[in-house]
Amino acid sequence: MTYLRGHWQLFAITVALFLLWNTPIVLPLKLLVVFFHELSHAIVAILTGGSVESFSVNFQQGGEVWTRGGSRFLTLTAGYLGSLLIGAGLLLIALRSRMDRAILSGLGVLMLIVLLLYVRDIPAILICGLTGAALIAASRYLREEFCDLILRVIGLASLIYVPYDIFDDTIRRSELRSDARMLAEEIGGTTMMWGGLWFIVSLAVIYWCLRHGLGRDSNLYFAKR
Repeated sequence: MTYLRGHWQLFAITVALFLLWNTPIVLPLKLLVVFFHELSHAIVAILTGGSVESFSVNFQQGGEVWTRGGSRFLTLTAGYLGSLLIGAGLLLIALRSRMDRAILSGLGVLMLIVLLLYVRDIPAILICGLTGAALIAASRYLREEFCDLILRVIGLASLIYVPYDIFDDTIRRSELRSDARMLAEEIGGTTMMWGGLWFIVSLAVIYWCLRHGLGRDSNLYFAKR
């Protein structure tokens, strides 16, 4: 009971996300996690000596990044796990720091930079442009506590969406042209093997994040004005 009192807000957000998961209300969060997924591919491709040719996300919660060069193994592996780590990082920043406004603004700016450099299609322009502008506006006009809350919601949405997406794309529907399928074709192994490994790693990351990041009391307290 003490644990529940100390973290009831995170439990409430999680329950709300599950209840609203298949509604338009949560769609912007899902699209943001898809953006994180494709961004992770792009970042790792660049860090391993490659380049990004184009970047796309769409309203059907899909996306793709065309890269040239770099480590194919690391680039393909980065999508699901990278987006999970980004979500975990945002949640921990919200819980453990006062950098909420700066991180929210930086995330918005990053989306606009990706738009200008790599995005070419209309759906991705709308998603990156509108979401990036909304995040910047939120960091500018909302109180610190609300910026903190937004980061918590984004982080939790990522922690929920990524393992579900891994299971759905690589295990339940292993015939899909997923990252795991391409990795199996190009490196070896099977789609379900890579998907299962990523699923286990994602659960371990979530456990570590919640075990070591929450502390005794993670509730957000709004100052009266």
